[in-house]
Amino acid sequence: MHKNTSKKGFTLVEIMIVVVIIGLLAAMAIPAFQKVRESSRASAMDNDARQLASAAQQYMLENNTTSAGITYNATTGAITGDLLEYVKQIGKGYSVSTAITASGTFTVGHPQANPTTRTYSAEGQKQ
Repeated sequence: MHKNTSKKGFTLVEIMIVVVIIGLLAAMAIPAFQKVRESSRASAMDNDARQLASAAQQYMLENNTTSAGITYNATTGAITGDLLEYVKQIGKGYSVSTAITASGTFTVGHPQANPTTRTYSAEGQKQ
C-alpha cells in the first residue's frame, strides 16, 4: 500500500533566500529613511526660524527698537518674552539664540538635524 504524501510548503533554502532579500531591502531602506528624517528636521528648523524672524520684525516695528529677545523652552517649544504676542510655540528640542537684531543674525539648532546648527539673517533667510 502506497501513501499519498503531499510535498506542499517551502524548503529551507527558499525561506533563507526570502530572508536574505528582505534583509537587503531593509539595508537599503533604513539609510534612505534616516536621510529623509534629517531633511525633514532641517526644513522644520528653517520654517521655525522664519516664524521667529517674522515675529521679531513685527515686534521691532511696533516697538520702535532694533532688537527682540527670545525666551524659548526646549522641552515644550513655548516662546515667551518679547515675542510671546507674535509667536506662541515652535518645535521642541531646539537651541535658539537669545535675541534677534535688525541687522544681525541668529541661530537655531537641533541635535537630529544636519547640520545641527544653522545661522539665519534677521529676515529668516538661511545663511
